[in-house]
Amino acid sequence: MRIKTILLFWLSAAFLQTPANAQGLLKKVKDKVNQAVNAAGATPASTPSSTNSGNSNRNTGNTTGEGLVITPPDVNENLTSAETAFKSGNYSEARYSVQQAMLGVELQIGHQVLKSMPASISGLKADTTQDKVASVSWGWQGLTIQRTYGTDAKRLNIGIANNAVLLQAVNLYFTNGGYAESSNQQQNWKQTKVKGNRAVIEFDKSTGYKLSVPLGQTSLLVYEGINFATEQEMMTAANQLDIDQIKKLLGEK
Repeated sequence: MRIKTILLFWLSAAFLQTPANAQGLLKKVKDKVNQAVNAAGATPASTPSSTNSGNSNRNTGNTTGEGLVITPPDVNENLTSAETAFKSGNYSEARYSVQQAMLGVELQIGHQVLKSMPASISGLKADTTQDKVASVSWGWQGLTIQRTYGTDAKRLNIGIANNAVLLQAVNLYFTNGGYAESSNQQQNWKQTKVKGNRAVIEFDKSTGYKLSVPLGQTSLLVYEGINFATEQEMMTAANQLDIDQIKKLLGEK
């Protein structure tokens, strides 16, 4: 408060002086302020602290934090919100709540599909910490389900997706004559069946076996076998999955 009083007094005096005298008076103002600050035991405002000057522009990196809590949409709550919004004429909010309710249903179904899968396949234990269920939209558009069995030494990845592009590509194997199978040379793919369902199996030296099985009209089941010794070993593993139960949960026929 004393510093402020001194500053106001000397500044008022400076404005009453001629330009030539004002400069000298302003210098005196600065000196008086510094004297008052020093008397109070503080560092003058015009002199930055040398201790932190080197780190003044350095950002501190984050070193902690648990991240976000996964909270699937509450189906019943969103259905109630949709009904309330619809009755009040707020159709945009009603539509959003319906979408959230549908998303919640899809995620629940996805987790039910994972629960229907065996704890192990061909001696490879399920790594449930890697389980994934995601949906980027609603109405079965973009739903994906993933599970991994085994370790890096030998692994079976299982993925279920609602993806029209991938499904169309697999169906080309069944319908397009340009993909005719060859019997006189080593081939990288061929048609097969998994529990009565048409499928396509592929092999690549760098990625291993890949088995694609269309499920109904919208979904695709994909197995990826890494470090499986033979085609038969891959097929044996694939047949241990209850495909009919998965189709039932997804509403496929």
